[in-house]
Amino acid sequence: MTGFDITGWGMSVPERIVTSAELAERFGVDEHWVVSRCGIRERRAVDPGQTTVSLAVEAGRRALDKAGLTGADIAHLIVATATPEQPSPATSAFVHHELGIAGSAHDVNSECAGFVYGLVSAMALIAIDPRPILLIGSDTHTLTANPADRDLSILVGDGAGAVVLQPGPENRVKAWNLGADGSCTGSLKVLAGGSRMPATAQTVAAGLHYAQINGNEIYLNAVRYTVRTVRETLESAKVDAADVDHVVPHQANIRIINSIISHTGLRPEALITNLEKYGNTASGSIPIALTEALDAGRIKAGDKVLLAGFGAGMTWGSVLMEWGGTAA
Repeated sequence: MTGFDITGWGMSVPERIVTSAELAERFGVDEHWVVSRCGIRERRAVDPGQTTVSLAVEAGRRALDKAGLTGADIAHLIVATATPEQPSPATSAFVHHELGIAGSAHDVNSECAGFVYGLVSAMALIAIDPRPILLIGSDTHTLTANPADRDLSILVGDGAGAVVLQPGPENRVKAWNLGADGSCTGSLKVLAGGSRMPATAQTVAAGLHYAQINGNEIYLNAVRYTVRTVRETLESAKVDAADVDHVVPHQANIRIINSIISHTGLRPEALITNLEKYGNTASGSIPIALTEALDAGRIKAGDKVLLAGFGAGMTWGSVLMEWGGTAA
């Protein structure tokens, strides 16, 4: 397989901050209850005029600048999102235009595992076509959460993160694993707006265009399947959990993250998380956390970095790589 380096990274989050104190007051609960339940003190929410694309474009532009490239240098654009700009065309088409991408563009929707799925897709593309790839994860789930739904509203935030992959002489990826269980489609869902239930005045009045979550089912499956994918990836790479330098998980819920750490033997001090200040940014969560860690100089050349995500569907995936990208 052709190797690659991650030579650019960037992120974009809205300026508007929604604190857990605000949400606690809205739902008539104590702020401590919100924070203890999910580990989130504040999250970002888009203002009118901000969209999945606008966040993706800003994150993508910053990643390109970091890599010293422009859209004209990019052979393939991949946008991971579960909150598309509109049903058609693909969200990546809008980003493609805004960034002046020269090559192809397509979307990946694996919900909150989307960035990991997109990364594995990018790995495969660069192996057969060794040219630069821009991978972006962007979601605006505050727009799909019912304002009256306490359980989902305290979790979600908006944001985007991006990385640039460029061909390199070494295969930095030690192992990867993807999976799905389509019997779990009911755990987190948006019922209306697709071909099964086209949007109508009646579906909107019933709130069926909002996401619905079964929190207990999500928790159990997220831990079960993420533990499985992490174990399989480490086993395939012949790397002990204690030897992983950095763990960048999907930033969903601190209780889920801590449970995954404890069940896999990964070191708590290896954990990279920013859940407290951004909430669950879905496809954007892993690249946002990765960007902040790189900008802080936390990740060094040669470090073993594990990315692990899970999403509705259920979907899950993990990638273990030896960091070889440009230093911050």
